[in-house]
Amino acid sequence: MTSRLNPYLSFDGDARQAMEFYKEIFGGTLDLKVFGDFGQPDAAGADKIMHGMLETPSGFTLMGADTPPGMERTIGDNFAVSLSGDDDAELRGYWEKLSAGGSVSVPLEKQMWGDVFGMCTDRFGIPWMVNVGGSES
Repeated sequence: MTSRLNPYLSFDGDARQAMEFYKEIFGGTLDLKVFGDFGQPDAAGADKIMHGMLETPSGFTLMGADTPPGMERTIGDNFAVSLSGDDDAELRGYWEKLSAGGSVSVPLEKQMWGDVFGMCTDRFGIPWMVNVGGSES
């Protein structure tokens, strides 16, 4: 898989409805995973979207999720640019450069879903998410 760059949107409990709305507009394949799929299926918010991805026939990719409990969401700041793929060296190189001089909110490390993931804000104030799929790190 080549690396992919796309928007990642954050929602306040209505990610499912929003992503289904975008699917109606753009068409394509929508894949939704809920928080309960990755831990406590009976916990509050277990039915909320942890990760959604819409891939369209035109080649667009749009990702989105509900903001997890305890994290703040501010309209206008409810997006990030996502870099994802399986080329560990390439994506770690992007991470190092993007996070240099910026701030790291989630260190680039193995996550509960099995991938290496991190979140940072670059020195220009742009939020980034980097996900390395299939990484052994």
